[in-house]
Amino acid sequence: MDLRPSDDQRRLTEAFADLYGDLVTPDAVREAEPLGHLPSLWSRLLRIGAVDMAVASGQDGEAITLLDLALVAERHGGCLAPAPLIEAQVAARLLARLPGAGPQAALAEMLAGKRVVTIAVRPASAGSAGLVPAGAIADDALVLDGDRLLLVPLAGRAEPVRNLGCLPLADVAVAADDPAVLTGPEALALFGKAVDEWRVLTAAALSGLATRALEIGVAYVKERKAFGRPVGAFQSVAHRLADRACEVDGCELLVREAAWAADADPGRFGELAALALGFAAETARDTTYDALHFHGGYGFMLEYPVQLYFRRARSWAAVLEEPAASFRTAAARAEGEL
Repeated sequence: MDLRPSDDQRRLTEAFADLYGDLVTPDAVREAEPLGHLPSLWSRLLRIGAVDMAVASGQDGEAITLLDLALVAERHGGCLAPAPLIEAQVAARLLARLPGAGPQAALAEMLAGKRVVTIAVRPASAGSAGLVPAGAIADDALVLDGDRLLLVPLAGRAEPVRNLGCLPLADVAVAADDPAVLTGPEALALFGKAVDEWRVLTAAALSGLATRALEIGVAYVKERKAFGRPVGAFQSVAHRLADRACEVDGCELLVREAAWAADADPGRFGELAALALGFAAETARDTTYDALHFHGGYGFMLEYPVQLYFRRARSWAAVLEEPAASFRTAAARAEGEL
């Protein structure tokens, strides 16, 4: 298993890095708050085919893999891009797997840029799907209600949820008479696979977030001086950041392995997806804590970008579950209990 990016993958990620470098500055991220959506960025992503690539074929007819999408998600998370790329890609892949004219028509409109479809990663309960990613800005959401998979129009049904990470979350009302696009075990299986793909891509975004936060922290302690020496020269600072660097590298490797397993080792994909999300959430949380802590009081000032990373590191994974829940899921799947 060689998880180093291929030449094609490097060119793909470089293209997204250039786009984000032009459009997603810390000021642009602040501008998108509190909703967490920058329409100009989303329009550019649609124009370059960022959603299409989730269901398209690459060169020589080879399908775009989840690993390809994860490498892009790392870039997406590293700059805190305020656009619903991950949710849209996962929803598009799920729509492509669903039979019937309704899902295919929704996918066609989605790829044409006429419709934003998201996925409720939490199944509906008591007539509501909670914390739907991009629910505050999407047109429709794929929602699991019992063993029924629904395509729910969000107009008049989505209640935005304020949150620390400035995500466009919403609680979505679900009616008993909403028509299902698929029911039974197949609906459960396809929804479960889509949620695992969301886990991996969110973990990749958190990995990118942690990597960038570490870079910000290291740059600051090299510049900031105390007692005539750079703060980074003190062992208590240097050793902590070295520990975080090891964790960030391990997180990147685990996330890429989970994405690789989607195609190469599907029997372990569910276990690795849950493990990757849990470890990425912990790594992002700990790395942003230290990066902010070593800024001293400046870390809490809105003018400094590190606080943008600190807040989002605590929110992205929690849309579905806390790290402990991810680890329990991974353990249960490893034992064949789920």
